[in-house]
Amino acid sequence: MKKSMIYTKTGDRGTTSLAGGTRVSKTHVRLDAYGTVDELNSYIGWLNCEIKEATHHDFLRYIQHKLFSAGAFLATDTESGHSKPSVGTITEKDISRLEEQIDIIDRNLPRLSRFVLPGGSEAAARAHICRTVARRAERNVYRVAERFPVADEVLIFLNRLSDYLFVLARYECGKTAEEIYWERSDI
Repeated sequence: MKKSMIYTKTGDRGTTSLAGGTRVSKTHVRLDAYGTVDELNSYIGWLNCEIKEATHHDFLRYIQHKLFSAGAFLATDTESGHSKPSVGTITEKDISRLEEQIDIIDRNLPRLSRFVLPGGSEAAARAHICRTVARRAERNVYRVAERFPVADEVLIFLNRLSDYLFVLARYECGKTAEEIYWERSDI
């Protein structure tokens, strides 16, 4: 098999192709959405380098695969009617898996009565970064959904994912450090 070229030069004038061939501006709302999903996937990979428990490590890898599928869905020109995403997307089962993991982790955490500040341990801080990027990805995908068809499951998955990352951050922090709580200051 011939090796593919890394650079194609087709984007040198500020446009790129969606899956299906439609050329759009590099500032197109879809690119913000799937670019942020890709950024989130990269940060989750970085978080996973710090996760030691196989259960959580494997689940984060599963999430990375699902995010890649979501990115492929978002990169597909669904509005033309000619293109369908070439890879599977997010399903109700994927959302349920996230909710199950949230419940498993959360039942072992202390009750939360104050706002948590990001940090406390390396893994917790990375999980909080992932959480905030997941929220941004969700906002960007909602911007796409205002103009183009987006599967509800993609939006719900991103919402639950940020919740999962929050409880994972709390769990990881609790293993090695105390959580840091926001202290109201009236300056």
